[in-house]
Amino acid sequence: MENSKKVLEVKNLSAVYNTEAGVVKAVNDISFTIHEKETLGLVGETGAGKTTTALSIMQLLPEKTGEIKKGSSIMYNGDELIGKSQAEMRLIRGACISMIFQDPMTALNPLMTVGEQIYESLDIHNVNNKSKQELEARVDELLELVGIPAKRKINYPHEFSGGMKQRIVIAIALACEPLLLIADEPTTALDVTIQAQVLNLMRELKEKLSTSMIMITHDLGVVAQTCDKVAVMYAGEIVEYGRIEDIFDREKPHHPYTIGLFDAIPSLVGESTRLKPIDGLMPDPANLPTGCHFNPRCKQCTEGCKKDGEMYIYRDGEHMIRCNLMKGEGK
Repeated sequence: MENSKKVLEVKNLSAVYNTEAGVVKAVNDISFTIHEKETLGLVGETGAGKTTTALSIMQLLPEKTGEIKKGSSIMYNGDELIGKSQAEMRLIRGACISMIFQDPMTALNPLMTVGEQIYESLDIHNVNNKSKQELEARVDELLELVGIPAKRKINYPHEFSGGMKQRIVIAIALACEPLLLIADEPTTALDVTIQAQVLNLMRELKEKLSTSMIMITHDLGVVAQTCDKVAVMYAGEIVEYGRIEDIFDREKPHHPYTIGLFDAIPSLVGESTRLKPIDGLMPDPANLPTGCHFNPRCKQCTEGCKKDGEMYIYRDGEHMIRCNLMKGEGK
């Protein structure tokens, strides 16, 4: 995988929201790389900065409040995205990079049939000047591809269940066969059975179309099923990064936050009467703690963790942990 082509390279990305209440530091100096056919899981609680990272890649931050800080870089296929005009980005969105949003009901236009919405995506990026008949045939093909009969293209979004709406959103996202797909918690609003079906569908389509993917989620079970690498985010920072084997191997060292996420998952082997949630709440991004941002919730916190300065970075191959407690692990 490492010898394959780099599809996306994010370097030192920092993004803020300038509000009347102050500057909200949503993403703070993160870096990661995605290669061809690779899936990266962005994991963390609500407010960790996952969606802001995705919106930064798509250049969809709110125009008047959102800002990507100087020194940030987002390279797609070797081409810098930061600084591109909206006209240039419109040619990239959908055709090269697509995004599946969290709520399919708000992602679909209630006044247009689902066929019209898929057709619109194809028509916008119709660089080969295909005829209307060819585009309509592609709409039928895409609906069948995601398990919906083509004859239902004349129906409106409210005539579908939540799982079927999400399938339609996936069809729109994959219409132009993008090299990179960003899935922002695509199964959050679905029940467990439908969630499994949608995840299986996404995995099958990813393999069929050779698409790279960013899977944004707070569910480590979803990560285990779909991802090759994992970036654990907390308060806008990547606190742990590695291959799926690195993150899920409990014998290896881990960031206290990663351990907390795993402890909050019900065990299928041991007996327990209660889950172990992480005490406290995600810090206010407009007023982040000094030192390690996780220190107010960390039971192993030392005085050194509360001081500003460079955090110790543990590295073992691709496995990275940003934590002063890792100094004893020494690599």
